[in-house]
Amino acid sequence: MSRGRFAGAVGSWLVALRIARREARRARGRTALVLAMITLPVLALSFSAVSWDMAELTRAEQLDRRLGGADAELRWSAENALVQDAWGENSWPAEGETVPRTRPVTAAEVTALLPSGSRVSRVRWWVPFEVRLDGRNVSFDARSLDLTDPVARPLARLRAGRPPTAPTEIAVSRPALRRLGVPLGGAVRTADGGGPYRVVGVVEFPDNLREVVAMRPEAPAGPVAPPDESWLVDVPGRLDPALVDRLNARGVTVAARTAVPGRDDAAGDVTSLPDAAEAGDAVLVGGLGLLEVVLLVGPAFAVGVRRRRRDLALVAVAGGDHVHLRRVVLADGVVLGAGGAALGLLLGTAAAFAGRPLVEQYLTSARSGGYRVFPAALAAIGAVAVLAGLLAALAPAWAAAREDVVAGLAGRRSPPRHRRRWLVIGVLLTVGGAAVAALGAARTTPTVILAGLILGELGLVFGTPTLIGLLAGAGRLLPLAPRLALRDASRNRASAAPAISAVMAAVAGSVALGVYVASDDARSRADWQPGIPPGNVLLLRSDAAGAELPPLAHVTEEVRAVLPDGTVARVDVPACAAPTSPDDYCNAAAMIPPDRECPYELTGYLTADGRRQALADPRCARPSRSPDGLYLPAYVDDGSALPALTGAPAAEVAAATRVLRAGGVVVTDPRQVVDGWVTVTASRTADGQDPPSIATVTLPGYALRGGLPVDRLFLSATAAARVGLVGQQLGYAVDTTGPPTVAQQQRLAADLPRLGPLQVQVEQDQPHSDRRPLLLLLAIGSGVITLGAAGAATGLAAAEGRRDLSTLAAVGASPRVRRVLSLCQAGVIAVLGSALGIVAGLGSALIILASVNRRYATAWPVETPYPVVVPWLTLGVLVVVPLLAMLGAGLMTRSRLPVERPLE
Repeated sequence: MSRGRFAGAVGSWLVALRIARREARRARGRTALVLAMITLPVLALSFSAVSWDMAELTRAEQLDRRLGGADAELRWSAENALVQDAWGENSWPAEGETVPRTRPVTAAEVTALLPSGSRVSRVRWWVPFEVRLDGRNVSFDARSLDLTDPVARPLARLRAGRPPTAPTEIAVSRPALRRLGVPLGGAVRTADGGGPYRVVGVVEFPDNLREVVAMRPEAPAGPVAPPDESWLVDVPGRLDPALVDRLNARGVTVAARTAVPGRDDAAGDVTSLPDAAEAGDAVLVGGLGLLEVVLLVGPAFAVGVRRRRRDLALVAVAGGDHVHLRRVVLADGVVLGAGGAALGLLLGTAAAFAGRPLVEQYLTSARSGGYRVFPAALAAIGAVAVLAGLLAALAPAWAAAREDVVAGLAGRRSPPRHRRRWLVIGVLLTVGGAAVAALGAARTTPTVILAGLILGELGLVFGTPTLIGLLAGAGRLLPLAPRLALRDASRNRASAAPAISAVMAAVAGSVALGVYVASDDARSRADWQPGIPPGNVLLLRSDAAGAELPPLAHVTEEVRAVLPDGTVARVDVPACAAPTSPDDYCNAAAMIPPDRECPYELTGYLTADGRRQALADPRCARPSRSPDGLYLPAYVDDGSALPALTGAPAAEVAAATRVLRAGGVVVTDPRQVVDGWVTVTASRTADGQDPPSIATVTLPGYALRGGLPVDRLFLSATAAARVGLVGQQLGYAVDTTGPPTVAQQQRLAADLPRLGPLQVQVEQDQPHSDRRPLLLLLAIGSGVITLGAAGAATGLAAAEGRRDLSTLAAVGASPRVRRVLSLCQAGVIAVLGSALGIVAGLGSALIILASVNRRYATAWPVETPYPVVVPWLTLGVLVVVPLLAMLGAGLMTRSRLPVERPLE
C-alpha cells in the first residue's frame, strides 16, 4: 500500500470513528444495550482474571507464609548427605540411596549445626486433632508451633485473646471456634480422651481460613517422625552457601528466602507450557462464548443501520464508496466494543478489589497476595471485546454497503435479498459439524467433539434466515398479531436471525450437555455393583491391626439397640500363619480349571469375528462382576457371615455352611468347582522376596448360587490352615431387614467407637450421584440468555416498528394490539430459538452417544452402552422460559398505541 493510500485509509477510519461516536451519543438506548451486552462478560472475565492473579502467590509471598520471621526452614529427613536445588524444594542423595532419619530431632541438635547466636523454632504443619461433636468424630486441621516466639509469630495473626503458652492451651480460627461451640476460655477434649485443652486465643493463618487449631510444640505428646516436622531458624548475618553445604552434608534440606548460589534452579529452568488439548478446549469454548456475544449484539447494529439509511445514503452521495460505508458501520462496533471493554475492565477490576475478602473467605479459603492486576489477561480480554463488537457489526456493514442509495434517500426500505449460498453453506457446515463430532466421539477426543458442535451451530446460524422466511410465508394463516410478528421477523432478518441463533446456541449446548450428563448418570447406575447386599452394614477396624476389637456379644448388644432385627457376624480375612516380619502379606484365591477358562484374552484386541465367537462361547460368560463398594476376595468363615456378605437364599446358605464346617471352601463362581472340589492357591510375599511363594491345595468345595454376582472365596479355618493361613479379624457384618436411616447410622457411628476402633459403612444400592443441580444450572443459564435475547430483540423491534403501530392506530386497531404484538414478537424469538436449540441439542447428543456406543459395540470385554436419557428437568425449564419471555414482553409494553404525526 502506497503512503497516500495508507493516509487516506487512516483518514477514512478517523472520520468513521467520529461518526460512530456521534451516533453512540444520539442513540443512547441502543448504545446502552450494546454496552451492557459487551460489558457484562468483560466484567466477569476481568474479575476472574484479577482475582486469580492476586490469589496466585509469588515465590516471595509463599516464602513469607512458610518462614514467618525466620531466615530459612530446615528439614532433617536423612542420615546421609544430600544435594538440593536452589530453593530447597527437591533433594536427592549425594551417593547411593537415601537413608531416612528415624530418630527424633531435638532443638539442641539443630542449634549445634548453626552459627552461634542462631534461634530455632519447631513447626509441625499437621498434627492429629479430633473432637467428638454431635455424636461423631470431627477432624480439625491442627498445627504445632510456638506463636510466642518471634521466629514463628508472623505465621499467624492474633485476632482475639493471646497465643498459647502451655501444652494444655490452644488457639483456634474463628470457623473452628464456631464449630467447637465453646467461648474464648472454654475447654475442649479430643475424641481419644486427651486434654482438656483451654481455648485462649483466636488466630488466623493466611494460608488456611477454614477450621484450624494451633497447639504448642510440646503437644500433642508422643514421638515425632522427622519428615513430619521442620525447623524455622534465624541466623545472625547472612545464610551463606558454606552453611547450606554443611547442613546438606548432615542430611538437612534448606529452604531460604533467596536462592542458594551455585545450585540448580529447577523451578526457574522449567517453562510451564499449557496442555495442547486443554488449550484447544479453552480456545473453542472461548470462541463459542464470543459467538454468543456477537449474536446477541448483532441485532442492535442491524437496527442501527436501518435507522441510519438516509445518513449512509448521504455519505454515498457525497462520494463515499462501499468501502467507506462499511467502515462507518464497522466503526460503530469498534467504538462500542472499546467502550464496553473499558467499562467492563474498570468495573471488573474494581469488583475484584472490593470483593477480595469474599473471594478469600468463600472461594480460595486463603488470603490473597498483594493488590495487583493481570495486565496480559486484561489486554487480551479487552482485545476480544473489541473483536466481538467488530464481528457483530460485520454483517450489518456488508448489508449497508449493498443498500440502494435512492431508496435510502427516500426513506424506503429495500426488500431483503437473501442468497441461496448462505443456506448451502449452512447445510454444509451442519453436516460437516455432525461428522466431525461423530469422529471425535468415536475416538474419544473432546476437542474434536467440541469443534464439530461449534461447526454445526454455525451451520444452523447461516440457515436461520431462510427458516424465518419459510415460517413467514406460512404466517398468512395466523391472526393479525402473530402474522405481523412473523412478517417483521422476515423483513428484519438481519436483526431477528442473530437473536434467534443466540437463543438456539445457548439452548442447544444446554440440552446436549444435559442429555450426556443424564445418560452418563444412568449408565453409572446400570454398572453399579454393590460389594455386599444393599442396606447391610460393615463395622470395620478403624486402626492398624493390633488393638483387640470388642467381643461379638457386646457389639451385637449395641447394634440391636439401634437395629433390633440386625444379625451381627464376625468377619475374618486370610493372613499369614507365621509371619516373619510385619511386611509379610498373604492371600488366597480359587483357580478356574484351564479347560473352563475363556480362551480369549480379556484385555486384548479382538476382531469382529473373534468378538462374536467370544460372545457365543459359554466359558466367556462371566458369572460375576467387579463390585464398586468394599470388596475383599477371600474370607475365613464358618458360615456365620454368609448371609450378610452374599445375600444368598437360606437353603443355599445352609448347604454352604455345612461344607465350611466340614473343612471345605465355598465359592461364588461355578466354574471353579469340579466334581465337588476346588483348587485353592495361597500366595505369600515376604520382605524382599520376589516372586512370592505359592502353595496349592485341592479342597472340598461348594458353589453358592442366588447371591450377589461378586467373585468371592470363603475358607474354613481348617482349609486356611492347610495353605498356611489363619483368620485375622477385620470387623463385623450386620445383616439388616432394610437400609438403616440416617439417624440410625449416626447413632451407630456415635455408639460403637466407645467399644473399640470401629467405623460404620453402609452399602448403597445406587452410586452417590445427584446431577440434578447441574442440569438445573444448565437450564437456568440458557434460560437467562433466552430472556435477554428475546427482551433485546423485542425492544429493538418495538423501536423499529413505531410507524407500523401508528398505522394500526390510524386504521382503528385496539390499544391491546400493541401489547399482543410485543408478546408475539418475543414469542417468535424465544419459541423459535428454543425449538431449534432443543432439536439441535438432542441431535448433537444422539450423534455423540451413537458414535460412542458404536465403538463400544466392537470392544472386548463388553462395555455397557450409553442409554439415551432425556433430561426432562432441563427441557421443562426451557419450555417455560419462552412463556416467561412472552409474558414479560406483554407486561413491559404499554397498551396505548402511539401516533407519531397527524394523518391528513
